[in-house]
Amino acid sequence: MRSGPPTRVLLALSVSGLLLGAAGCTSSEPAPTVAELAEQPAGSVSVAAQRDPSARSVATSRALFASAPGAIVAAADDAGAVREAASAARSAHVPVLLTDGDGGGVARELRRLGADWYQAEGDVTVDTDVPERDAPDRGDAPETGGASRPATVVVADRAPDAAAVATAQAAGARVVVMPDGVTDPAAAPDVVTALHERAGHPTVLVGTAFGDLPDPGWTVRAAASGWQLPHGGQRPFDGHRYVALYGAPGAPVLGVLGEQDPAATVRRAEATAEQYDGLGDEPVTPAMEVIATVAAGDAGADGDYSTELPVSTLEPYVEAAHDAGMPVILDLQPGRSDFLSQAKRYESLLRKPGVWLALDPEWRLTADQVPLRQIGSVSASEVNEVSSWLADLVRSEGLPPKALVLHQFRLSMIQDRASLASHPELDLLVHVDGQGSQPDKQATWEALHQDAPAGVHWGWKNFYDEDTPMLSPEQTMDQVSPTPSLITYQ
Repeated sequence: MRSGPPTRVLLALSVSGLLLGAAGCTSSEPAPTVAELAEQPAGSVSVAAQRDPSARSVATSRALFASAPGAIVAAADDAGAVREAASAARSAHVPVLLTDGDGGGVARELRRLGADWYQAEGDVTVDTDVPERDAPDRGDAPETGGASRPATVVVADRAPDAAAVATAQAAGARVVVMPDGVTDPAAAPDVVTALHERAGHPTVLVGTAFGDLPDPGWTVRAAASGWQLPHGGQRPFDGHRYVALYGAPGAPVLGVLGEQDPAATVRRAEATAEQYDGLGDEPVTPAMEVIATVAAGDAGADGDYSTELPVSTLEPYVEAAHDAGMPVILDLQPGRSDFLSQAKRYESLLRKPGVWLALDPEWRLTADQVPLRQIGSVSASEVNEVSSWLADLVRSEGLPPKALVLHQFRLSMIQDRASLASHPELDLLVHVDGQGSQPDKQATWEALHQDAPAGVHWGWKNFYDEDTPMLSPEQTMDQVSPTPSLITYQ
């Protein structure tokens, strides 16, 4: 008895190109055996890097079929034959294999499948001992391979990946299309939903841009959690803008967030964000930036000039924000301590989806500095220690991507900024939070954009009392360019 294909999730980008093969395999490694395919654990992620259509079709077959009675073969450059092959494969429940000239990869795949026949569409020759059969007449019931297990998920562009899609459909998979121009599954709401619905099933990724995913396994595990931002997807700054209230619980002097309890803070954040509705192309989400450690004029018992609020004080704000679908950013003002030590204090909160982290170098002081007397700074190496720790936490826990916010209003506040590390698990944002006159704030904004790290996002702060004058929502969107992804109010 022939075995049906192992259950798979197949993701294919709307670009030509790449099949991401079995977990732990790359395109240069040997094809998995039938036994290995059958024994792959639930939830495994397939990763390969074939770029040409023939290799892609073979890799798709390898990932989805442990065996098959036959296969439909067509030339990769014959679009009409590929269409006919796709139709025939869906009817027969067998893979589509494309030749690239010599057909060597197709011949090897036919042997691996244990195929008794292949059916050629168009002008095709395969050097193989497997016999060619004629296409069955219409109305005849062809011998079928059978995809007996429940369908999983396919994400594909049906045009360049017609063969891969047909193979997936022949195996009983469901097709989900990546949005145009989107290459990160975390930024595709329908993909996140599909992977969540099929959590625990193996996954295969198809499309050249998926080759840039440093850790596809984490991407799929995070999506399988099902958590999404209010407007869909998991990537913080991909198609999202945030308007946040800033401050510390119970401390109105430090910002408007501290002027009311958590429930009232949610309502105020929603009302503030509503003023931005319709002012830009991206949807606006209310948010909170909560100061977790407050720089203090007094050294305190530990001598670090920083008051670390207990987790229990922050939890009501995190929970209220979570219930309202708002992200929360925990802000650190470490005084004479360091950012990593303070970040680890709040690991229990950072383990939650939608809880992000901000570092405020203004308050990162040396052993002879005191808050409000000097403006602090941080080295890129210290920031990199924090970002590596946070990225490891996200990856190990299978969390959705997080934002890492760096406050800055002087170039000297982040030393050697060009050396800041990037991590696929994090979206880095520089938050320009100078106060005062608008010409001065604009000059600071422009200066900090010079030689900024590639791929960084940008944030802007409006001060109710210190700005002269404070920009309206319309002015913020019109006069601050590029338009900030995060706008906070203090």
